[in-house]
Amino acid sequence: MDNMTHFTTYTLMEPHNAKSYRYIYFTGFLFLYAMILFLNIWLSVVIVLEKALHEPMYIFLCNLCVNDIYGTAAFYPKFLHDLILNSYVIPSYMCAFQAFVVYTYVMCEYSTLAVMAYDRHVAICQPLDYHSKMNTFSCSILLGLCWVIPFLNMFIAVFLSNRLVPCRNHIEKLFCDNWSIVKLSCESTVINNIYGFIFISLYFGLVIVIMMSYIKLIIACKASLECRRKFWQTCVPHIISLINLTVAILFDTIYNRFGSSDFPVNFRMFLALEMIVVPPLFNPVIYGIKLSEVRKRVLKLCMNRTNDDKD
Repeated sequence: MDNMTHFTTYTLMEPHNAKSYRYIYFTGFLFLYAMILFLNIWLSVVIVLEKALHEPMYIFLCNLCVNDIYGTAAFYPKFLHDLILNSYVIPSYMCAFQAFVVYTYVMCEYSTLAVMAYDRHVAICQPLDYHSKMNTFSCSILLGLCWVIPFLNMFIAVFLSNRLVPCRNHIEKLFCDNWSIVKLSCESTVINNIYGFIFISLYFGLVIVIMMSYIKLIIACKASLECRRKFWQTCVPHIISLINLTVAILFDTIYNRFGSSDFPVNFRMFLALEMIVVPPLFNPVIYGIKLSEVRKRVLKLCMNRTNDDKD
């Protein structure tokens, strides 16, 4: 029983053929991380600098980009460091911190998409009340809730997992998450399972509410060509991001609950990484291409930059 208290570090899963391909992995993931940072920072800077984009929809989009930067910072630097040293070990306190950041990133992503859905619902269904309902105070409260609720949820989840005494120290994943830490314990995890079920159910319910709001918007937009145009330009990117994130979380849940050595190694890696690779990379691309105002401002800044370089 004493041996159960001596794990100050955990070992993580090694990438497939890490010794042979670690420099290829390093180059690929470094490029991927650089692209995520560039796209999200660039879009955030455009929104901050352009006064025409200081509207609730674009402010929430900026929050989505900031959250993507926050979430990926928990994985890529550590993973790149592990590839360089060819050592996949993490201190237990850093593992808990990484799990905290990854899960708050996911919950904040969902919360932001929910707020964006509400913003579009008011803009399309109640245009005359839009500026009174989505004023500076309301936007500040909604942005605060996007961060405060996930942080409170994860403080409780991490506290519940840290009270467990681990009897194993290997995490079958490339990064730490809360469920992987809980599975290391040989004690009863009933409380953790109940709490996890409650907050998964809440966020699953949130997804249903978001989808129902978009269905209501589709019905409301049938009668007006202008509404249909506005829906196509502003709501379709939200729906794509929501589906993208939900599929990623579904893959992660399948991996956590049912992942085993019976699956091919490459498929297991894909399940483990999809959540922190696809949404942060594609969100700024989807919004940058589909939202005409963002696209115009990005092109304007690029043209100004090109002209300055020529001068």
